[in-house]
Amino acid sequence: MSLVDLVMPKMGESIMEATILKWLKHPGDAVKQDETVLEIATDKVDSEVPSISEGVLEEILYQVNDVVPIGAVIARIRTAGSVGATREEVVSRPGLASQPMNHQPAPGYEMHTTYEAQSAPATRANNNNTPAANRFYSPLVLNIAASEGVPLGELEGIPGTGNEGRVTKKDILQYVTERKQGGRRVENPPFAQPGRSEIPVVRSQPAAAASTSAPVSPTVYSGNVEIVEMDRMRRLIADHMVRSKHTSPHVTSFTEADVTNLVHWRDKVKKDFEKREGARITFTPLFIEAIVHCIKKYPLINSSLDGDKIIIKKDIHIGMATALPSGNLIVPVIRNADQLNLVGLTKQVNALADNARQNKLRPEDTQGGTFTMTNVGTFGSLMGTPIINQPQVAILAVGAIKKRPVVIESPEGDAIAIRHMMYLSLSYDHRIVDGSLGATFLTAVARELENFKPDREY
Repeated sequence: MSLVDLVMPKMGESIMEATILKWLKHPGDAVKQDETVLEIATDKVDSEVPSISEGVLEEILYQVNDVVPIGAVIARIRTAGSVGATREEVVSRPGLASQPMNHQPAPGYEMHTTYEAQSAPATRANNNNTPAANRFYSPLVLNIAASEGVPLGELEGIPGTGNEGRVTKKDILQYVTERKQGGRRVENPPFAQPGRSEIPVVRSQPAAAASTSAPVSPTVYSGNVEIVEMDRMRRLIADHMVRSKHTSPHVTSFTEADVTNLVHWRDKVKKDFEKREGARITFTPLFIEAIVHCIKKYPLINSSLDGDKIIIKKDIHIGMATALPSGNLIVPVIRNADQLNLVGLTKQVNALADNARQNKLRPEDTQGGTFTMTNVGTFGSLMGTPIINQPQVAILAVGAIKKRPVVIESPEGDAIAIRHMMYLSLSYDHRIVDGSLGATFLTAVARELENFKPDREY
């Protein structure tokens, strides 16, 4: 008999789990090698999982909407040599029947391994009949619990809505919200294991006092309303934005730039540029070029925070917020933007934007960004206060370019002229970036755009 395990593939360094969107094959269906078996989604992009061998899909271990850790077995394929294999023979394989689906550790799950090592064997044996004994927690849930000051004993008391009672991200976030409001807290759950280590936390303020909350009744909406359920990507965006505001103390600085030379240069060269390079030049690569030059002058802007350590990134990977046809946003990343000339930046910008709109981005296309730019002027906004894309420490927004009368200073005297003006805003993490650095960097970007040479070559 020959059974092949189909595992959840690794989608990138920072991705530890994925959600099953749709099974394209079902038990008993024939599958060919490299044929798509299911569609999955991470907090970055949607992807397809192909079969690693030819045969018949024997078993599906997770259902649609289940959140699965990377490396976990999600299905089993019976190859051609095992057509006559029975279900009893499959279950009798060593190690399969004895390992519950949600308790199978995935490669690289150091946090899960750590908690198992901290549990006393005798204590675990005494709790085998409790619903939370040996409970599996994904790294995402553990990270949220650690950052919000939820000890492991308290975490074990949270009812889970996931498969086999597993605590999902939604469960822990809902619990933390209610806990902060003083309406919910698990105190000494009956299955908590004495002596078991808690999640290390750093508290900025005392936890909310325990209180008994009344059952929450369904919300009643009055008037003529329409209730629309958030789609999966919108829920992920909402969670990401809320976590960013909770993580970083945001400060936003504003400035304006006279981009007349840049606008005139682009108008002059765009036809020849497209004919020569086969790519349409927009303002985005010109903005990114200016940002890269200024990051080299002020490298602290290109950093992240790890506890009390500032990690200054030597590579410059620029994320560009891109609107999707659905109205949602995604942030593909131009890697090593400092090593690309204007033609290279233009082609990267166009390719990533097109792939984003056609849902063809690869997982690696949205990972590893060190600084993000968003163009709020695309839809007519003059300026905005963007939210930092964690774990970065700054994000720059460019507004719409508008003609305005401005005062031009010259040795011959002041004059009023019609110029192309644009507002820029920089939101930054005030834990790392002080107002002086934030304003200096933003002003440097504006001056870089204003000093654009109208006779430059591309």
